[in-house]
Amino acid sequence: MTRVSSALEWIAIVVAALLIAAGAIALLSGYFAGRDAAALNGSSGAPGIGVRDTGDAHLRPGQRPPRYDSNPPTSGPHVPVAVRKDDAVLSDNQLLQALELGNVVVAYGSPAPPAGLERVARAVAGPFTPALAASGQAVILARRPGTRGVIGLAWARLIHVGSPSAPSLHRFAQYWLGRGAPRQKRP
Repeated sequence: MTRVSSALEWIAIVVAALLIAAGAIALLSGYFAGRDAAALNGSSGAPGIGVRDTGDAHLRPGQRPPRYDSNPPTSGPHVPVAVRKDDAVLSDNQLLQALELGNVVVAYGSPAPPAGLERVARAVAGPFTPALAASGQAVILARRPGTRGVIGLAWARLIHVGSPSAPSLHRFAQYWLGRGAPRQKRP
């Protein structure tokens, strides 16, 4: 009987060690803190201003979008249109698709990005590529005529800063990059 009880003890120890290791990995990786309601509604101390999440429904081309809760919009129904380049004017559909995937978009109103803006974007995410944007890991620079200063955009979040050198813009981009819209089952 001692061999059987020794084998059972050994199995119990291995199972307990595996469970503890899996729990530690989940805890340390932020698995339990990633998308709680507090982080999405602004009460968690997350950077930027929370904007009501109006969903991520996909519209058919030609279908009329609703009136968005912010300008530029940070969430809402849209036609999924990929972003193929940055330093360009993005449609609301491209903007919302980029944010839904987890990208951070930084909008500016001048014909060219303000000095230092590209350096901030590349420090957080590296050079822009369409593949990086499709994976939700890009910081996309977007010219948006009429914009004063610089506006950082993430899904249902925004931050308005006077210049690209504002440390809060860098923190915003780092924090929100890769988060995107809460994953919901589509019909």
